[in-house]
Amino acid sequence: MNIKIYPGNPFPLGATWDGEGVNFAIYSESATGVTLCLFDSVDDEHEALTIKMSERTEYIWHVYLPDLKPGQLYGYRVHGPYEPQNGHRFNPNKLLIDPYAKSIAGNVIWNDALFGYEIGSEEEDLSFSKTDSAPYAPKSVVIDPNYDWEGDKLLRTPLYKSIIYETHVKGFTKQHPDIPEEIRGTYAALGHPVTINYLKELGVTAIELMPVHYFLTDRYLEDKDLTNYWGYNTLAYLAPDHRFSSRGMLGEQVFEFKDMVKALHRAGIEVILDVVYNHTGEGNQMGPTLSLKGVDNALYYRLSGEDKRYYMDYTGTGNTLNARLPSVLRLIMDSLRYWVLEMHVDGFRFDLASTLARELHEVNRLSSFFDVIHQDPVISQVKLIAEPWDVGEGGYQVGNFPPGWSEWNGKYRDCMRDFWRGADSVLGEFAERFTGSSDLYQGDSRRPTASINFITAHDGFTLHDLVSYNDKHNDANGEDNNDGESHNRSWNCSIEGETEDPLVNKLRHKQKRNFLTTLFLSQGVPMLVAGDEIGRTQNGNNNAYCQDNEVSWLNWQGADGELLEFTKKLIQFRNSHPVFCRRRWFQGVRIHGGNGVEDIAWFLPDGNEMAEEHWNQGYAKTVAVYMNGLGIRSLSDKGERIKDDTFYAIFNAHYGSLQYKLPGKKYGTEWTKIIDTHESFISEDGSGEVYQFGKEIKVRSRSIVLLKQTKA
Repeated sequence: MNIKIYPGNPFPLGATWDGEGVNFAIYSESATGVTLCLFDSVDDEHEALTIKMSERTEYIWHVYLPDLKPGQLYGYRVHGPYEPQNGHRFNPNKLLIDPYAKSIAGNVIWNDALFGYEIGSEEEDLSFSKTDSAPYAPKSVVIDPNYDWEGDKLLRTPLYKSIIYETHVKGFTKQHPDIPEEIRGTYAALGHPVTINYLKELGVTAIELMPVHYFLTDRYLEDKDLTNYWGYNTLAYLAPDHRFSSRGMLGEQVFEFKDMVKALHRAGIEVILDVVYNHTGEGNQMGPTLSLKGVDNALYYRLSGEDKRYYMDYTGTGNTLNARLPSVLRLIMDSLRYWVLEMHVDGFRFDLASTLARELHEVNRLSSFFDVIHQDPVISQVKLIAEPWDVGEGGYQVGNFPPGWSEWNGKYRDCMRDFWRGADSVLGEFAERFTGSSDLYQGDSRRPTASINFITAHDGFTLHDLVSYNDKHNDANGEDNNDGESHNRSWNCSIEGETEDPLVNKLRHKQKRNFLTTLFLSQGVPMLVAGDEIGRTQNGNNNAYCQDNEVSWLNWQGADGELLEFTKKLIQFRNSHPVFCRRRWFQGVRIHGGNGVEDIAWFLPDGNEMAEEHWNQGYAKTVAVYMNGLGIRSLSDKGERIKDDTFYAIFNAHYGSLQYKLPGKKYGTEWTKIIDTHESFISEDGSGEVYQFGKEIKVRSRSIVLLKQTKA
């Protein structure tokens, strides 16, 4: 086969079709040579053509092939020293995924040939494998970058107006009866009118997709007939995974993803990606050689200072990307910019983000990662959400990310779970979390929107299971129930698992309403996990990462319609009242800061304001809060003062009912019930009971009552 070969250009990195040919460019500092391999079919065991890349600009190897077109399959073989003890694991017998590939065809077919060393050798990973991995490795694909966005732009919904809905591309629609069967579980299904109408009626403003970057299922999972359902095992940071595509994998998945984004944007719904830049699926020294490990292991990964054969593991997955180095930061930033500029996503949630902030060892708020994000004119302007912890020493960093970042507020989750299960905890913490966690975020000029509030997430119990199980039940994962969190702060309402007991089930339904109501009345940005609004269960499995089946998929046929309607009304209520989604802190100082406050006040059951000594009483299980709708100090987009109704919320996590005396006349003379979680009541149509100031109201055990001031 005769083919024209031109020197090409070092930028952009990756495979770029310009309408006439394809430029290939790959970065490796320690490589001694790079071979480009072209394939005719994804099933080909050997390349049809190999091209030695003789041009190198600094550390970038490049070549231009004028006769190639989109859909071309390719991979790399990178030459260099195989010296694991010095951090080098080059092995040209291994076909490598382009780190900048925008489309991947095929899946990893597990075989010993995928490893850079000889499996079973006495020298282990110090040995050198001469077996060709091409028959078992995925292939990179050249894509057509042209796409008609029809004027689509990022929505830029303000965070204070945002309600995030965390979901999984496949699991959300896989069992949906109203979506065409041939597209269920795909990007196309998420962009289908049935899905969009559901999300609009629910009231969410953004979907946060669990990982869609092309990812790996570990060999040990496949050996147990399991899979990496969650996808936190990335191999290609610019490629949407073809397993979520209904069209194909030679670039078609890219168009399908774009179609999904465009459809969601038309409906006013943002798309946020859960991204995993802290590690890759190549594992530790005993893992496979699939991409970065073979491109330049010593460059891309953080290696032990004592012995470069081994990896620093702050992620619990075997390796950690070396985000301290410019070339690795460039890969991360190029990926992020690609997803914003070319794929039109509206923001990112960074998995184990503390790992990216580590310099030498400690998590550093002044790290290179934060610097480069902060100065980037594209990435700094989209939603940036951190999972503010990793598994390394000092990795729990809730409240410590810099301005411009929001965080999954793990302290909010823990506090609210403890409160509603009746654990001994102080009301002061409940008040801090409910009002946006000013103790965590106000000190560095961040706003309440720095707190992403959540009760549940993909990792852990669903909301239904949170009130149905005291213990995890992960036997299906094949790890003897040793995986997953053991301390869940859950309460099964006296019976473990499913039951026919009507009293227990009634209490569980109420507890779910309590959690949801607390979430949507709290300051900050609420995040709802897909399925919690319809009573989804994982049967007590709190680590269903490997369950690509009915355990994880949403069961639309078994949806709890009453809970769904309650949730819809709750979200609509929040969206209608700016007092529950303030842009600024109450008073501009920490809560319960003195008498005579205008915007917020806290009360005891006897109608008196909370005193300082009441905040630290661990046995206290109830509190009331007055929120003045005239105390909002923010202005609208048109510069007008924002005003709202005034509300009085009573939270009773006690096992018995309580009589609550309403506050004095200066706080309002007449109040109307708007929400009562004991009765599953939520309405602003005036049908709720009316109460006069100074009178008592009965608040049932483990319930919330919200009153609206109807006469000042």
